[in-house]
Amino acid sequence: MAFIKRIGLFLIVNFLVVTTVSIIFNFVCQYFGIEFSQYGYYLAFYSVLGMGSAFVSLLMSKKMVKWKMKVQIIDPKNATGEEKMLLDMVHHHARQAKITKMPEFGIYNSPDLNAFATGATKNNALVALSSGLVQRMNKDEIEGVIGHEIAHIANGDMVTMTLITGMMNTMVLFVARILADMIASNMSGEGRRPNYLVFMGIYMALQMALSMLGSILVSYFSRRREFKADAGGAKYAGREKMIAALQALSKNYMPQAVPKDEEAIAALKISGISKSKFAKLFSTHPPLEDRIAALERNRNKSY
Repeated sequence: MAFIKRIGLFLIVNFLVVTTVSIIFNFVCQYFGIEFSQYGYYLAFYSVLGMGSAFVSLLMSKKMVKWKMKVQIIDPKNATGEEKMLLDMVHHHARQAKITKMPEFGIYNSPDLNAFATGATKNNALVALSSGLVQRMNKDEIEGVIGHEIAHIANGDMVTMTLITGMMNTMVLFVARILADMIASNMSGEGRRPNYLVFMGIYMALQMALSMLGSILVSYFSRRREFKADAGGAKYAGREKMIAALQALSKNYMPQAVPKDEEAIAALKISGISKSKFAKLFSTHPPLEDRIAALERNRNKSY
């Protein structure tokens, strides 16, 4: 039943978004007198839809995550004790990374040992730690985690992944439309217009199938960014602290389903693991043991 509801919601949202963007896109084209060939129109339209949706999500990411995760932002003017120590770590590593405007820092209530960084730009970012991580990790391990998150910000990973996701969205929508046109036309017979409902059914099915394939590629790039952020964490916090942080995450990891209210930001977190070889294709994070091994192999490398 839950699966059917998700598919139904996907179809409804997809229809509403495509319809809204189509109306706006056609109005703009008519207003400015822009003309396209059929395939040119499809590519331009789906580029606007695919890249636009990705960048809107990026621009809204910090506010949405703060609201969704109920992140308690630590005010630098009033921070004391442990909160001030953690805030100072964030600001220290941000200065090391040559970030000119200090990221916001907050803590969200979760027993999970995790952290994430988000924001549209390097100078408009947020670093958040889970309460479970703050309570159960020592100072050195937490510093390794913070160094990793600052590295994500310094590397521009949020923008990079938005570009990759946007391009993938565009290609999925474009290819699905072309294939749906061809299949529906062949089914209707020569000289007859394709049935709209048949076309939409084929289009939605292709879109879901291609999205699944596309997510494998997006997840691959995400995993590569995690290795790079680990190297950045080793640079800012120290290699031993970065290794200790990953080891602590590995020791305390408890296989469990991602809570529904955290699914949308799973890719932003420092920790994540897949339960099967097939699931690893869709995992946004490499196995923790692989990340630790990569840091161990490069122990003598200076950053």
